[in-house]
Amino acid sequence: MAPSGSGQILLLACGALAREILAVKDSQGWDHMTLACLPAILHNTPDKIVPAVRAAVAKHRSTYDTIFVVYADCGTGGLLKAACDEMGVEMVDGPHCYSFYEGNAKFAELGEVTSFFLTDFLVRQFDAFVTKPLGLDRHPELRDMYFGNYEKLVYQAQTRDPALEEKAKACADFLGLEYEYRFTGYGDLETALGAQNPQAKNK
Repeated sequence: MAPSGSGQILLLACGALAREILAVKDSQGWDHMTLACLPAILHNTPDKIVPAVRAAVAKHRSTYDTIFVVYADCGTGGLLKAACDEMGVEMVDGPHCYSFYEGNAKFAELGEVTSFFLTDFLVRQFDAFVTKPLGLDRHPELRDMYFGNYEKLVYQAQTRDPALEEKAKACADFLGLEYEYRFTGYGDLETALGAQNPQAKNK
């Protein structure tokens, strides 16, 4: 997703967050923010995230007053934060989107190491991001190898959508996991975006 304008702030984001960022941006009337997204499938190869972010920052730096990287660590082992610090750009806090949707402090407190998480995006894209990449459509016998140590599937819902709830339940059944629904809304993502407002920065 290429930038659609030249506002003061470029939100350089993971494509998995596009719908949510636009929803927050539109609800708050933040017209000074422009969104550009890198492919969500980069999450399947975290080693490619940092080079992609570096290239995008270099490409767009001269057009915007500020670039805010809307990624958490996302499996980069701290390399994305180090790259952002080096480039002089800020990024969202947290290890991954499951954490900042729940709220980073609450997620750390819960310590749910045996839970498999889905967001609205991942429920919609379950086949493309889980079933097919793991080969479960071709080799269903691999399910227990991948998910045998998980106990439940937690659907962190950003919106209230009965159709997505039903699909999330079906995903849990497919993986042989207990199901838990949580409405998280946008969590710390909305807070992080709000902190990029000029008024907030001037306080």
